[in-house]
Amino acid sequence: MISFLIKNTLKGFVSLFGVATLLFFLFNLLGDPSRMLLDQREDQEQLENIKIKYGLNLPMYKRYFNYLNDLSPISVHSNNKNDYSYLSDKKSSITWLKTKNNNFVIKFPNLRNSFQKNDKEVSSILAETLPNTLLLAVAAISIALIIGLILGIISALQVNTFLDKCIMVISTLGMSLPSFFSAIIFAWLFGFVLHKYTGLGMTGNIIEVDDFGEGTHIVWKNAILPSLVLGIRPLAVIVQLTRNSLLDVLSKDYIRTAKSKGLSVYTIVKKHALKNALNPVITTLSGWFASLLAGAVFVEYIFNWNGLGKEIVNALNSSDLPVISGSILTIAAFFILLNILVDISYSILDPSVELK
Repeated sequence: MISFLIKNTLKGFVSLFGVATLLFFLFNLLGDPSRMLLDQREDQEQLENIKIKYGLNLPMYKRYFNYLNDLSPISVHSNNKNDYSYLSDKKSSITWLKTKNNNFVIKFPNLRNSFQKNDKEVSSILAETLPNTLLLAVAAISIALIIGLILGIISALQVNTFLDKCIMVISTLGMSLPSFFSAIIFAWLFGFVLHKYTGLGMTGNIIEVDDFGEGTHIVWKNAILPSLVLGIRPLAVIVQLTRNSLLDVLSKDYIRTAKSKGLSVYTIVKKHALKNALNPVITTLSGWFASLLAGAVFVEYIFNWNGLGKEIVNALNSSDLPVISGSILTIAAFFILLNILVDISYSILDPSVELK
């Protein structure tokens, strides 16, 4: 287990390094970040100040080193206050080696500051928006898992019947619908046309200001429609995977033996078949959970949900490169973490699976 964790953690860091490198050269070779920051205004003095402040006046290789140095939890920083790599906030770091010109420190990754939001730290922006997106992702995947497993089991037990065919048609339709299209339909139908019956709005955030502007309160019902929309596609996939995997398990010899002993269908599915049929479902579930973080972009924007997806759209519209970069790196980190957790869950569900 320990060797598996070390090996896969190192692989994860290599993957993040690749993503960070790609983002750096993509954003620095396709345009001048300083001009994006000034919104294309031709003010040479401001332009030079911006370049000095963000280290954009340095050669490309130094800017690349500074970028990786900011992201790395173990980094080196200059003692010169005029140097870009000078670490101004020393309270959030631990210095483990000092030299005449530099300090070697351990710190949280620095995702830099937003170009547009009054120089606000990207990590602070993510801390405000990521929990809302995680809430949607957890709610969506929970809906998909519960309903998907139930429909998948029913479909497998009623294979080739009219009910099975209806479930398969609906699940296929669910997989084919883009999330942004489903979001528009759900918002219009349940938030506008049927608002009198559902009580749901077309848009809304989890935290809203009261009518008098004196405080905030949590509005859980605003999470219903975006969660349902995000859960449609993984639900459809889980239905089909559960059905096919369960049919395969039910054809095994030990299941036939259990049937010959007079065990009920409910007992066979619960105690013998379902556990062995869950492995492909869990793999898909983990992949979809991470994908929901990226797939929530348009759904959050349509429902005006204050999450990471909406923040990415706003950052793209305003060319806020640090926010875009920090968001993508965060999503990539979730993908890596979930892949590790899935491999561990495999070994728990199926002891024959060896962690390597």
